[in-house]
Amino acid sequence: MDKVTKTDAEWRAELSDLAYKVTRKHGTERAGTHEDFPKDPGTYTCVCCGAPLFDQAHKFDSGTGWPSFYQPKAAEMVGESEDNSWFMRRTEVHCNRCDAHLGHVFPDGPQPTGLRYCINGVALEFEPNGDSEAV
Repeated sequence: MDKVTKTDAEWRAELSDLAYKVTRKHGTERAGTHEDFPKDPGTYTCVCCGAPLFDQAHKFDSGTGWPSFYQPKAAEMVGESEDNSWFMRRTEVHCNRCDAHLGHVFPDGPQPTGLRYCINGVALEFEPNGDSEAV
């Protein structure tokens, strides 16, 4: 996997204001504000670099107002780090290809993993039929 690096000015020019705030500055979009994604088979890719991150088959309705998945499409595409902001301890998830902040992962998801990847919708784009394998 080739790492994608850009200057702050390049990211600002390529992303919407909200996508920049969320993915590059570790922000969070308000719950329920991002339109729901299609139910068709496909892949959710990183809005910053196009890396394949999550599969539609692993998406579930968590009732939180953010897109939720019980596992990444490929474990090596999504990295984790400790997040101690807002006076709490959470596990942040990010795109391993470009370091975009995606959201957080929690241990309260459905089986088979028991995990809930709570992802900002603005950090994702949807590609029907999962044709995003080339990274």
